Amino acid sequence: MVEGVVSPGFEGVRAAFERNFTEHREVGAALCVYRDGERVVDLWGGWADRESRRRWTPDTMTVAFSCTKGMVALMFTMLADRGQLRLDAPIADYWPEFGTHGKERITIRQWLNHRAGLSAVDDRLTLDDFDQPDRIDRALVAQQPLWPPGTKQGYAATAFGGFAQALFRRVAGCSLGTFLRREIAEPLDLDMYIGMPPELSERAAKLYPYGRRTLLGRVLPELLGRRTAEGRVFRRVVLKGRTTTGRAFINPDMGAQRFNLLNQPKYRRLELPWMNGVFSARALGGVYAPLATGGAVRGQRLLSPEAIEPLLRRQSWSQRDSVLNKPLGFSQGFCKDELHLFSPNVEAFGHSGVGGSVGFADPRTGLAVGYVMNRLDWRLRSPRAVALCHAVYEAIGQPFPP
Repeated sequence: MVEGVVSPGFEGVRAAFERNFTEHREVGAALCVYRDGERVVDLWGGWADRESRRRWTPDTMTVAFSCTKGMVALMFTMLADRGQLRLDAPIADYWPEFGTHGKERITIRQWLNHRAGLSAVDDRLTLDDFDQPDRIDRALVAQQPLWPPGTKQGYAATAFGGFAQALFRRVAGCSLGTFLRREIAEPLDLDMYIGMPPELSERAAKLYPYGRRTLLGRVLPELLGRRTAEGRVFRRVVLKGRTTTGRAFINPDMGAQRFNLLNQPKYRRLELPWMNGVFSARALGGVYAPLATGGAVRGQRLLSPEAIEPLLRRQSWSQRDSVLNKPLGFSQGFCKDELHLFSPNVEAFGHSGVGGSVGFADPRTGLAVGYVMNRLDWRLRSPRAVALCHAVYEAIGQPFPP
């Protein structure tokens, strides 16, 4: 069921992609890799909707969860590159109402790098509230930092999106989804949305979150005492409001349906800038392709080389992030993960999403990778995604250290 092409030397990537179907229960997926702006891997396969027997095609899109945060990071970096904001200025300079309850001196860079103490919003929200910007803004203005801003790092799993939309709207004069379409997707001819038009629903893959069998057989043993990052996160989420991790994940309330809500066009239509970006693999790899080659590809420039340079180093790093309880870093909102996972090079930057999707650029090698799928893995970092990334680096003669 795997289709597509790979350039000579990348046959091992195709083999790894096929193994995800034959050995690791992939339902539907696509992988697109660019090197120096040229597409060297373009693969897809499986089912976009298993029940209706709708196959995955090159233009199938799927919700890629926190890969959305990588697009938010790109858009804020574009505004800074254009002189529309200063990353080290207080957020209150652009959003005066924000500067209350201990948030007066929080800078845009601190917030983007998850160092603002704003890893959670305590005013109870639902996804439907995100159709009412004033309702969200009031909750954000009233929020107090969970710790003194700048003193430690804690991943804002869900709260990131509300703050992103409110601040971006004030600086750019439009929503994140509008800017993404107008300034990035249309110039680069990419299939990507934050706020997917309902008329495109037939191109969206159905999500398959893990079910009861995985919950009992895999998640529960981790929760009950294994000393892994997953175990620590699961235990803290169960405690909900009594832990920083729990507070970071439980609001807004998604109810019993959880991620299945995003199979409804209604919730793909909303702009939820922490999780409901809808991308094809070609788009997710394609948006990072210019970032791996100095900011431009085929005559289209997203960023200046000077704007990319600060992204190459870790602007924030924690050996145990206060929310995810694992080693983790950030640069202006882009994730800088452990070097044994997606890239062996510290210069790489991008973002992964819950369940397994990942997109990133590696300017050291000129690589840009986009992988999307619809069967969600229960681990913090999907072994399917990690295996594909390792195969990509082996293909260019840079295997990961043992």
